[in-house]
Amino acid sequence: MKKTPLLNIALSRVVASLGHGDVLLIVDAGMPVPPGVELIDLAVTHGVPDFVSVLNTVLAEMQVESHVIADEMRDKQPPALSVIDQLNAAGDLGQQRLMSHEALKQLSRNARAVVRTGECQPYTNVALIAGVVF
Repeated sequence: MKKTPLLNIALSRVVASLGHGDVLLIVDAGMPVPPGVELIDLAVTHGVPDFVSVLNTVLAEMQVESHVIADEMRDKQPPALSVIDQLNAAGDLGQQRLMSHEALKQLSRNARAVVRTGECQPYTNVALIAGVVF
């Protein structure tokens, strides 16, 4: 059995397969997933699993070079934003880029996968850009 916290087989496989510059989105329950992009649907019910728990678990295994959030997330201030800001300040998320929610949806078309959580706070979405460990 794995020693690291990420137990979901599909999510673990995707993280292990990421190359430099690949995009992995962690999203709320309402974010649309483009046709042809792998969906790892973890949502069970409202709030389960929550966005922050999924983000922290993914970060335990994924090297992140940068991340993207929507301007609307800054405007609406969902609770997860404070965690993203803390992780960003600690250097765990690399450089932050902002774009419109519509542009984030366009970015998702090129993602390796979209991880849907049970989060039900609007605009609680982040695109993680894979880095390298060397």
